[in-house]
Amino acid sequence: SRGQYEDAVRAAHEKFLTWRIVPAPLRGELVRRIGEVLRKEKEAIAQVISYDIGKTIVEARGEVQEAIDIADFAVGLSRQLYGRTMHSERPHHRMYEQWHPLGVVGVITSFNFPVAVWAWNALIAAVCGDTILWKPSPKAILSAMKIQSVLEKATNGDKAFEGVFNLCAGSVEEVGEPMLHDARIPLISATGSTAMGRRVGEVVASRFGKTILELGGNNAVIITPHARLKHAVRAALFGAVGTSGQRCTSTRRLIVHSSVKERVITELMKAYKSLNIGDPLDESTHCGPLVDRDSYEAMMLALKKARQQGGELLYGGERVLEDKYPNGYYVTPALVEISPVAPVVLTETFAPILYIMEYETIQEALAIQNNVPQGLSSALFSDSIREIEQFLSHEGSDCGIANINIGTSGAEIGGAFGGEKETGGGT
Repeated sequence: SRGQYEDAVRAAHEKFLTWRIVPAPLRGELVRRIGEVLRKEKEAIAQVISYDIGKTIVEARGEVQEAIDIADFAVGLSRQLYGRTMHSERPHHRMYEQWHPLGVVGVITSFNFPVAVWAWNALIAAVCGDTILWKPSPKAILSAMKIQSVLEKATNGDKAFEGVFNLCAGSVEEVGEPMLHDARIPLISATGSTAMGRRVGEVVASRFGKTILELGGNNAVIITPHARLKHAVRAALFGAVGTSGQRCTSTRRLIVHSSVKERVITELMKAYKSLNIGDPLDESTHCGPLVDRDSYEAMMLALKKARQQGGELLYGGERVLEDKYPNGYYVTPALVEISPVAPVVLTETFAPILYIMEYETIQEALAIQNNVPQGLSSALFSDSIREIEQFLSHEGSDCGIANINIGTSGAEIGGAFGGEKETGGGT
């Protein structure tokens, strides 16, 4: 409720006043403990994630591993919070830079990576001396509750560590909007849709707060005549159907040279027909359900628009397993051949739809890739150094992430992650 939100943010702010002066390596000790509990309970947490949002158990384990990895990274960071010293232009002066913690950090997470996204934000904020107020997606409350139990075990009644991490699972009206307007929260990190990010950015900026926004992606893979096709097709498949197409880095557009397009489509059709769709807790499942009915309806609407705009549905796009799972929205991932300028291609549909389009020159391929409002992840498959260097150059991909001979999905702990344009910018 709104009253409980007030209690939580007040407690988080009061804790910050003492947490900020705790030595950073001791703050790192709390994160080290969290990492150890995550290791011990990895399988149990993965099962909760899988049950909660329909992610396959294999992918859910990978997500928990990301949280473990970021805990290790943050522990190391706790002994590397450096500033700089420099020579002053004034005589007998010493000048240096020192970074200070901000205060309460608001973390708003999406349903598709309920644990990993929280960890990326919260564990680094904690070692930097900030406290955390977490608003999880209403679609992933069980996962958030499980992580809160991990935090309680890591704290283990130690008063020095209590109150650093705070969970506020509530509605937009009772929790979300108050967080955005709350001057006691100097930084909001939000992961979700572009529409949500636009609201977060506008409100927080109006009070001169800071934001980290990781929003929509409309990620493309370019396959050139110089690509190793088997490798490229495998990556496109995983990027398009992993997490049932519900990743910000999912592959949504496949831009293929005309000379290899038919071969690529043939191989993709074979691969799609071999997918095992079903229970996400089954080790053999490749693709679990969509998260809810709204996601299913959004997928069906996008496919309808694609057909109306001249697209041809090559495969998939059907609801399956309805008899076995009447309340689950399992679908066959869709392949659609379409014009690169069709309006539906310019938007992100959070579902397993892969739009296929062809090109003739690398300049045309880059223009197609960049001609969308989003700019998160991109990939080029080629063994041509000339094409690779052009893709990575100032006139190449306009996305925050540019991959060579690897798909659009995924991120690495030690590197920056985020996008340009309507993706919002990251860290």
